[in-house]
Amino acid sequence: MHASPAAASRRTVTVLFCDIVDSTPLGERLDPESYRGVQRGYFDAVRAVLERHGGTVEKFIGDAVMAVFGLPTLHEDDALRALRAASEVREAVAPLDEELARDHGLRLRVRIGVASGEVLAGDPSDGSSFVTGETVVVAQRIETAARPSEVLVADSTYRLAAGAAIVEPVDPVLAKGKAEPVAAWSLIGVQAGAEAVPRRLDTPLVGRRAELDQLRAAFDEAVAERRCRLVTVLGSAGLGKSRLAREFVREIEEQATDRVGRCPPYGEGITFWPIADILPDETFGGTTDEIFLRVRKQLEAVAREQPLVLGFEDIHWGEPTFLNLLEYLVGWISDAPVLVLCLARPELHEIRMLAGAEEIVLEPLSDDDAAELLGLLGAPAEVRRRIAEAAEGNPLFVEQMTAMAADEGGETVVPASIRALLAARLDRLTAEERATIERAAVIGREFPLLAVSALSEDQVTGPLLSLVRKELLRPARFEDGFVFRHALIRDAAYDAVPKALRADLHERHGRWLAERNGADVVVGFHLEQAYTTRAELGPADTALAREAGEILAAAGERSYGRDDIPATAALLARAIELLRPESPELPTLLTELSGAIDQLGASERQAIRLLAVLNYSYEDAAAQTQLPIGTLKSRLSRGRSRLRDMLEGSNSGTGRSGQRDVRVAVRA
Repeated sequence: MHASPAAASRRTVTVLFCDIVDSTPLGERLDPESYRGVQRGYFDAVRAVLERHGGTVEKFIGDAVMAVFGLPTLHEDDALRALRAASEVREAVAPLDEELARDHGLRLRVRIGVASGEVLAGDPSDGSSFVTGETVVVAQRIETAARPSEVLVADSTYRLAAGAAIVEPVDPVLAKGKAEPVAAWSLIGVQAGAEAVPRRLDTPLVGRRAELDQLRAAFDEAVAERRCRLVTVLGSAGLGKSRLAREFVREIEEQATDRVGRCPPYGEGITFWPIADILPDETFGGTTDEIFLRVRKQLEAVAREQPLVLGFEDIHWGEPTFLNLLEYLVGWISDAPVLVLCLARPELHEIRMLAGAEEIVLEPLSDDDAAELLGLLGAPAEVRRRIAEAAEGNPLFVEQMTAMAADEGGETVVPASIRALLAARLDRLTAEERATIERAAVIGREFPLLAVSALSEDQVTGPLLSLVRKELLRPARFEDGFVFRHALIRDAAYDAVPKALRADLHERHGRWLAERNGADVVVGFHLEQAYTTRAELGPADTALAREAGEILAAAGERSYGRDDIPATAALLARAIELLRPESPELPTLLTELSGAIDQLGASERQAIRLLAVLNYSYEDAAAQTQLPIGTLKSRLSRGRSRLRDMLEGSNSGTGRSGQRDVRVAVRA
């Protein structure tokens, strides 16, 4: 059992609005009792479809139904579930439409809008699970723009389910209250069995020779001993379990019969679904014991003609009875060479350990293997290093980020599908684990146990060790320290923290570090983040901004004394942004910053905020620094050209929501 989040959280969900077209004339022409019966039938039919696909019906607004996919639990395929539900809703109301036409000469037509994006989910403790945010508005606006019986899908949703959604382009929707039209698609249907984001399986397998040899050895043993072997390949999403299995089958295809089944993540009557894929003629009638016996006999018959390889994907979603069947086959298949190859994520261990299974655990690719994969995928040379650093050896991340770089003109972007996958993984944590990992994420990629404990009301050692077992964290190389197994896991945990809480945690951690003489640059960073995050929510805390700015300015001047010009420029730029415009230190800091920019060599790639980003005009900056405008323009122009591909932060500063890691060893 996984507990729902115990507090409000930021999350990416998919919102669906469904409404009756021309409901007012319909109500005018029907007797109130008849109209209420129509409404009841409509609501019941729509709710049943939405809930069957995992949606939570939030509210009825007149004749409109609003549902959220991602509450109370996120799923990596929420967008695809919503599109399947939307497609089925049209079918579900068809009998009502026919009945209304037959009895009253009227028609019941619906229109649907679907959009995905970040929302703030309410705190269940106050009795509300409603979501708020722009995504709700977008879904409602495009629903009103849909034609009768049409499903309009925002581009944000289509990108998350493009592998399965069949769509037609439509003109952007002019949505009331939106500055720009909303890009949308008209949904034709959803391909049965298709994945939301299809994987490339044509790229040569890289870096898995040892694992292939293990599978080959297990197969040879099953053949030599004419018995059943069970092998489970474990690995987080994207590490290449399916790719490994396909390569193995390709190598032994002339020696064996192979059949593949897959465990679906949800649905009705799915217990034996994977077996139906491999034995399509099995009817699954009778008791469970009778089904087990028939399945075993059929598989033995096939294997006695030629060795049999059974592949089952995603068994972490398998029903308990199906997992029992796997163990039964291993123990009772006789005089028949069978290799049962199961693919699963680490959460399988949270459900059960399969008796008699040999485990192969996939690890991320090495740097050399990741570089080879990037070359095979045709990644542009100028982005390969950035993709390799962000993907950290995950083949799926490498593949999708390479594709995004091609679409985005060379920009290194984390695809929404990856963010959804990681967010769904975190959402399965218990409330204690979730609170712990979110506090750790505020601290940074690496963190000491004591720092997390200082931000928590409860004991954190147990949850931290549980997060290690779930392969979200691992021990760090310093005393009582931990590190996120992947930077993107940390980002997903950080992004889920509501901004008000996020700001509070940053300030508390910064002051905790200051009490222990932590590095000024780290203390300044956390106070800076507390200020900027609060500023996004309401009036700025100028006292906190000044405190953070002064700390960063002092750190920048010390960097200058060490002749660390990139760090100097980064720290001074951030300090200026916090201190402007009336601070007496500004003229000196602006002069030092423009000089630091001028000293940066063409090969430097540390990221800084240039003066132009700070909303200073040349005239204002020149007045503050008492430099000629021409000199200032020349320096800034050279700085821009040298730093055009730099990211925010520095070696001693920050990255996107989190920061480059600065280890703070804290002794008890």
